[in-house]
Amino acid sequence: MSSAQQRLSQVSSHFSVGGKKGVAAITEKHPDDIVVTCALRTALTKGGKGGFKDTAAADLLAGVFKGVIDRSGIDPKVVEDVAVGSVLAPGGGATEFRAAALVAGFPESTAVKSLNRQCSSGLQAIVDIANAIKSGMIEVGIGAGVESMSSQYGPGAVTEFSELLESHPESANCKVPMGVLSEQMAKDRNVSRAVQDAFAASSYQKAVKAQKAGLFNEEIVPLQVKWTDPKSGEEKTITVKADDGIRDGITAESLGKIRPAFAKDGSIHAGNASQISDGAAAVLLMKRSTAERLGQKIIGKYVTASVVGVKPLLMGIGPWKAIPVALEKAGITKDEVDIYEINEAFASQCVWCANELGLPQEKINPKGGAIAFGHPLGCTGARQISTLLTELKRTNKKVGVTSMCVGTGMGMAAVWVAE
Repeated sequence: MSSAQQRLSQVSSHFSVGGKKGVAAITEKHPDDIVVTCALRTALTKGGKGGFKDTAAADLLAGVFKGVIDRSGIDPKVVEDVAVGSVLAPGGGATEFRAAALVAGFPESTAVKSLNRQCSSGLQAIVDIANAIKSGMIEVGIGAGVESMSSQYGPGAVTEFSELLESHPESANCKVPMGVLSEQMAKDRNVSRAVQDAFAASSYQKAVKAQKAGLFNEEIVPLQVKWTDPKSGEEKTITVKADDGIRDGITAESLGKIRPAFAKDGSIHAGNASQISDGAAAVLLMKRSTAERLGQKIIGKYVTASVVGVKPLLMGIGPWKAIPVALEKAGITKDEVDIYEINEAFASQCVWCANELGLPQEKINPKGGAIAFGHPLGCTGARQISTLLTELKRTNKKVGVTSMCVGTGMGMAAVWVAE
């Protein structure tokens, strides 16, 4: 028996209690299920221009932490650990994230850590908390993600390699800029500009429609922040409660007029790649039995996750490899998933992954994605869960998958069930 078959056998036996399999198995309720009782995010705002351009990452985090406490009614004293994904923060953000938890109202007994798995940092933080609960290390925890790309994105975010790392060809590929490698991937995998622009335009159009219908309101916690008017220099206090990167009137034709960003004859440009953004998101997790004891309303269940490696130059194909592994672990097929939230790092890679996996477009990012409203690196993995669970509930659907490609050549995915 291969390792994959052994893994499937182990997973199948776990999810087939009472003889049930597939969706019937993962939607069954058990006392030791890892459940979500709150999933919130801030609005996502344009890097260097938007509502959070003058707000520190830790302040965004404190705001979303307060939102979780208020929305869930959880006693902060019962939250034992908080994991925060972030990519750009100096020192990993460990010091200021602990401070943010204290400011938000968590007691000194609540532990905090930061972690960095590039674009999947927010998801990894949530999975770490889920695993800590599953193992009995803690009972209640929060997985979160945050990024202030306004203040921390730029050349300084890339470290210089030693001679040892530069001398190894695959190792050296880890530092190739993502736009450059995505441009090459689009050429190698024959993803045309027309296809990319059509996908990007659809993302904008879906996001505009969702925003106008108020479909993001439930997942967003409004934050009051200081903001300096770039024209007058006047500092104002504003309330940020809506994604400000969403633009109306975007079509494939209008995107077709934008100049390529990474190659003269290239296909990738500012309109069909994720926006540079600021934002934070947090997810409250515990066992079902704990939620019932604490009177917490359960909104979803974490089922399983996967993390995989791919060639650094093929970073964008990460979801294509990670999603089947997560589905196999969950014991379900791709057709049994109602919604896929796949991060739109670049239209090229998202389109290619969806096509290769044979996923119908209507199941992917139904409210738009990072092309339309942004990709604050460490935040996205946590943001996707609030978006997914809210939409599953609204549409009376059950099973969802979140996934993303990951810098240096990885992919991550997770399976969720709405309640």
